[in-house]
Amino acid sequence: MDTDRVGEAFAAVPREWFLPRSQRRRAAYDGPIDIGHGQTNSQPRTVEAMLRLLEVRPGDRVLDVGSGSGWTTGLLAHLTGTRGSVLGLELVPQLVELGRRNLARGDWPWARIEPARPHVLGDPDGAPYDRVLVSAGAQELPVGLVGQLAPTGRLVIPVAGEMLLVEARADDQPLVTRHGYYRFVPLRAPLDEGR
Repeated sequence: MDTDRVGEAFAAVPREWFLPRSQRRRAAYDGPIDIGHGQTNSQPRTVEAMLRLLEVRPGDRVLDVGSGSGWTTGLLAHLTGTRGSVLGLELVPQLVELGRRNLARGDWPWARIEPARPHVLGDPDGAPYDRVLVSAGAQELPVGLVGQLAPTGRLVIPVAGEMLLVEARADDQPLVTRHGYYRFVPLRAPLDEGR
């Protein structure tokens, strides 16, 4: 019998841990919640859809771009388990600190949140990654992030309002499929880099 690993992750990583104190009573609200600095804690239904597309496996190396309050980093850490690793990257320094504090509520020493490097999208120096999750909307598919995928890696990213699943393939021609329309805060890193 298959287990619902994503459902288990949601149960094990309570959203309220990752919300400002004044917003915690709204944790069950199925919509985005403001966490300050022009950023939001994403709608649970959207996060669930993204995680199901990502198909995180135990032991995966995962990159979480736009970790915000740290909730997705915690969910990903639960999905990878102790044999995996999760690196959350966040551009806003105050949210890096918030995300770290929130993540410390759980027991996921294999997950961490670091400041995003200026003018660098993702973590090319730490690549390749088995899975990459982007929780901010890009205007076009960032080739630099696709290049950070392992040979059988998967990237889930909203592009021009549409959720894309990018699957790396042996012939270097990734398979891109579309999975509905969503609203996200904008991805605030240059997309013209090959770094």
